[in-house]
Amino acid sequence: MNILVIGGAGYIGSHVVRALLDIQHNVSVFDNMSSGQQENLFSGADFIAGDILDYPALRTALAAGFDAVIHLAALKAAGDSMIEPEKYSVNNISGTINILNAMCATACRKLVFSSSAAVFGEPQYLPVDEQHPVNPENYYGFTKLEIERIIAWYGRLKGLRCASLRYFNAAGYDMAGRVKGLEKNPANLVPIIMEAAAGIRPELSIYGSDYDTPDGTCIRDYIHVSDLARAHIKALDYIAASDESVVLNLGSETGSSVQEVLEAARKITGRPIPAKIAPRRAGDPAKLTASSSRAKTMLGWQAECSDLQSIIASTWKMYTK
Repeated sequence: MNILVIGGAGYIGSHVVRALLDIQHNVSVFDNMSSGQQENLFSGADFIAGDILDYPALRTALAAGFDAVIHLAALKAAGDSMIEPEKYSVNNISGTINILNAMCATACRKLVFSSSAAVFGEPQYLPVDEQHPVNPENYYGFTKLEIERIIAWYGRLKGLRCASLRYFNAAGYDMAGRVKGLEKNPANLVPIIMEAAAGIRPELSIYGSDYDTPDGTCIRDYIHVSDLARAHIKALDYIAASDESVVLNLGSETGSSVQEVLEAARKITGRPIPAKIAPRRAGDPAKLTASSSRAKTMLGWQAECSDLQSIIASTWKMYTK
């Protein structure tokens, strides 16, 4: 297939592009490079410099003829979204509407959308499955849920077929070391711990130590980015073969607390990694773990390298370079 990966120079996007190239798809990357890395542009993929807020640029790019779009271009810092909702509204929601309109204008009807477990908010039960009520606790999660709803309407009205993939916490790097660029301004736990281990930042801030968890720190489901990349391909194959849209959770189904991740990183890196307790952040649920049984059934997918050892070791390898 000819596939346009929007945000394909970023952290998750570059792993998706690499996985697509590995199985001989024709891939083009559309990216404004605000968080993308030049090192993450592979020689086998074409590159189009552009922004999802620029509708004419999107339409021109898609007019070249693509069978599918994979959309990974979104602002994603949950805490930041509570401070600057305007920015998240424009980029995430308006930008996605531009993508959908450009797809309709160029008769491209297959989309894989990078959604988020943030759509669920504080879980009512664990693990979280696709039937769990959606009630985002941060504005970032709200934008992802609104996009899912907009996409569903485009499916009814325009025949768009979409796999909306609700990621839990993406982490790790390509096990073979082929993705070279470090994530810019990371907002997620594992790369922040790596920066503290490498001396890039003075210490790790642990936001809250009094949650209702065994050690008082938040529990999250960490999924290796290479497992995510495989899921994107399987999801695209599914909607192409079935002509049906689908919403799926993607996680390792195993929860780890902030303190557990920190201790594992200290052990693997051999560094002390200074940390301090900071106030809770608005919109952070205490526990969030996934049920990925639907992805297993529908896609034949499951996490293969999402253990903490693989996640932290592959990330530390990047930082020691």
